[in-house]
Amino acid sequence: MYSLEIPEGQAEFAELLRRVLEGEEVIISQAGTPIARIVPIAERKLPRIPGLDRGQVTISPDFDAPLPDEVLNAFINPTDAEA
Repeated sequence: MYSLEIPEGQAEFAELLRRVLEGEEVIISQAGTPIARIVPIAERKLPRIPGLDRGQVTISPDFDAPLPDEVLNAFINPTDAEA
């Protein structure tokens, strides 16, 4: 793991990307507090196969029915719903 402050990261961006490409994790800090982690993107080991979770998820028949007025109003006027 490689750790550095924001100004160093801005100055050494290409170097940071090189390290990440080599598999290293990079931590960026602000005033000594870690605020971000740059890691290599993990490649999928196996392709996704459609249908593996068939029957595991159910959707209510009224899933796409209109919302009741009180729920809809809470989205439209959130401050009214708090009262």
